[in-house]
Amino acid sequence: MEMVQTGAITHLLLDIEGTTCPVAFVGSTLFPYARDHAPEFLHRHGEEAAVQELVKEIAEAWRNDHNPGPPRPLAEEALPQGWLLPYLDHLIRHDVKLPAWKELQGMIWADGYARGELEGPLFDDVPSNLRRWAEQGLVLAVYSSGSVAAQQLLYGHSSGGDLRYLFSHWFDTRTGGKKDPSSYRTIAAEMGTEPATILFVSDSLAELQAANATGLSVLFSERPGNPETDSEGFPRVQSFEGLDLRRTSAMA
Repeated sequence: MEMVQTGAITHLLLDIEGTTCPVAFVGSTLFPYARDHAPEFLHRHGEEAAVQELVKEIAEAWRNDHNPGPPRPLAEEALPQGWLLPYLDHLIRHDVKLPAWKELQGMIWADGYARGELEGPLFDDVPSNLRRWAEQGLVLAVYSSGSVAAQQLLYGHSSGGDLRYLFSHWFDTRTGGKKDPSSYRTIAAEMGTEPATILFVSDSLAELQAANATGLSVLFSERPGNPETDSEGFPRVQSFEGLDLRRTSAMA
């Protein structure tokens, strides 16, 4: 990893998938878990007002979907798990980010984490270095396409223990798209600092380009299983071990 001396970094903004956690965890573990446990969850919690509201929103989206996938049911059964599941499977397979389904997924995952059936598999070097940077006084933040609730579940039930206390800020796509430079200006403002003091680490080249265009320092995360391998000149990091952020920032 080649570093470029540019000034002091005081804030560290971290992606999750492909940066602190394997990319495969979401697609191979979380999404299938939500799909497989949706019937049981809806059976146990289907009478709760919050769940009923989400089911109503998903059903409305299905009725208005121009590419609905499975045929719509002729009648909605009393229990939602029967008639709704084909559409939920359709949303997962096509990675449709329907807000109501994302929220329902979060509830199912929270249940799984609480039962000990799910655990956030952080890369081995991540927990100790997060603690090290926090002890050095760096402000740590998360920016992921997953909801803030999902982020906090992962770090609250991680392979390194409950690490939520290490982070001062949590950002998801409600802040803005991760490929939109304006999102990083918003993040800097919400963190109360200048963009130049922030180092953003991600496995997505488009995200790094957007952040760097706003003045953030960036590092390209090169972890096993990551789909992107071309950093196009951005400095790379394969492990957080030995990465000293107190006096050094990395930019293209």
